[in-house]
Amino acid sequence: MIKKLFTSKAGSITSAAFIIGGLSMVSRLFGALRDYILAGTFGAGDTLDAYTSAFLIPDLLLQLLILGALSASFIPIFAKHYHHDAEKAWRFTNTIFNVFGVVFAVAAGLAILTAPWTVPIIAPGYGVEKMAMTVSMSRVMYIAELFFAASMVFGSVLQGTRRFFLYALAPIVNNIGIIVGVIIFVPVLGPIGLAWGSVLGAMMHALLQGIGVYALGYTYRPVFNLRDPDLRTTAIQMIPRVLGLAVSQGNFVVMTAMASVLLAGSTTVFKLAYNLNSFPIGVIAMAYAVASFPMLCERVAAKDMLGFVQTFSSAVRNVLLWIVPATVMFLLLRAQLVRLAFGGKNFDWAATVTTADTLALFTMSFAAQALVTILVRAFFALEDAKTPFVVAIISTVVNIGLGSVLAPHFGVIGLSAAFSISAIVQIALLWVCLRHKVGALDEKRILRTTFIISIAAVIGGVVTQGVKYAVVGLIPLNSWISVFVQTAFAGGLGFAAYIACGLVLRNEDMTAFTRSIHRKMFRRSAPVEVVSTVV
Repeated sequence: MIKKLFTSKAGSITSAAFIIGGLSMVSRLFGALRDYILAGTFGAGDTLDAYTSAFLIPDLLLQLLILGALSASFIPIFAKHYHHDAEKAWRFTNTIFNVFGVVFAVAAGLAILTAPWTVPIIAPGYGVEKMAMTVSMSRVMYIAELFFAASMVFGSVLQGTRRFFLYALAPIVNNIGIIVGVIIFVPVLGPIGLAWGSVLGAMMHALLQGIGVYALGYTYRPVFNLRDPDLRTTAIQMIPRVLGLAVSQGNFVVMTAMASVLLAGSTTVFKLAYNLNSFPIGVIAMAYAVASFPMLCERVAAKDMLGFVQTFSSAVRNVLLWIVPATVMFLLLRAQLVRLAFGGKNFDWAATVTTADTLALFTMSFAAQALVTILVRAFFALEDAKTPFVVAIISTVVNIGLGSVLAPHFGVIGLSAAFSISAIVQIALLWVCLRHKVGALDEKRILRTTFIISIAAVIGGVVTQGVKYAVVGLIPLNSWISVFVQTAFAGGLGFAAYIACGLVLRNEDMTAFTRSIHRKMFRRSAPVEVVSTVV
């Protein structure tokens, strides 16, 4: 039974999206618990600033050298072999595992040696002690990234075989490892225990996905064939993807560097607000993006552009169905969410207000951030990585330019405003380019859906605001539990009102969703008649 759980194959895009989205939500909740413990233990100060900055360059190296190769071509090549010659697929997996593993290990070794010179680039405003702490943490982080490199290969195999359960479960155990680092390692090792907690989380991340891959029949072999044609294809196709990732990661590094020269704690506030911003994007948008990508590729391969547009439109409408109300709820409950997530004894009210205001500006671009995940994959399905790369450069220039103008006047809030404006610019350019490439994108249907769900979301927001103030009159907000009760009641009733309004206004996607849930519940609860065969 356990093996079946590890190796079960997702039967449809919807089921895959539910698996990815559901476990992503659990992972985000563990991530919120992680951040709550971090903020409550250290507050918005030097230690968390150092920890946040120490992660940036190691993660950038991992994204460029490993994720770029795997996301660009590994999955299509592996899937093609796996369905016809499993042994060839496993040989290709070992080749990628070994070659890119050695490349990353060498690069990480050089980065560890040069950390005293590279870390100041991304944290120029840190003092001597804070810089030394950041360098020490950064060096340990490279060990964690080695495990993540192996885990990314395993995760790509799981995606290629449509086994999403362990792939989506792995981030949860990673967060558990970091929490263990705070609770157990830090009291013994000091602040560097944070970095070793990240190593533990990465080890658990890799082990879990490795178990799933081995259950599929994989066996490690020391294959190191540099002449493998699939390896050459992977290396060539990774170039535009790596450049795109470099722009994205470099953008975040620059924004963090800008935050480092602001008031103490600004780096932490920016990162914590960004983490909350990422919650709905990861749970909603990425679930549908990952689940719909194979279908988009199939439509292109079949030269069925009408089907391509229909699949794209469906993915966009389903993302908007949930991201629009999430925008309203996050905006109205931002202070409560920040307090629940980070309101420990060392995270005071001033830090809460600043983080909530920063989150508010991130919230304004939820829809843009969410739809980018669909649009980029639509271009990849069309074998066009150049357009997303060029658009990413433009949006990054806008982000950095606006950030440099707004941050000196508005602090960290200005950085989140710049980020949101650049995200809106990015989605507008991508949409125009995709429409030029394939024609109409079913905009009338998408706009009609957006209009209806926006009305429903506003009504849900009114309910949320009313319930929020009603709870204040009944329960004093002097504890975590009372804030949770206020948030749960206000958000829950507001969301229920949103769904009810969507049904009353006859939104087709809301109706289809509720019918799907009803069918599944009815099918599970329906009695089964047993017909006797005994005469």
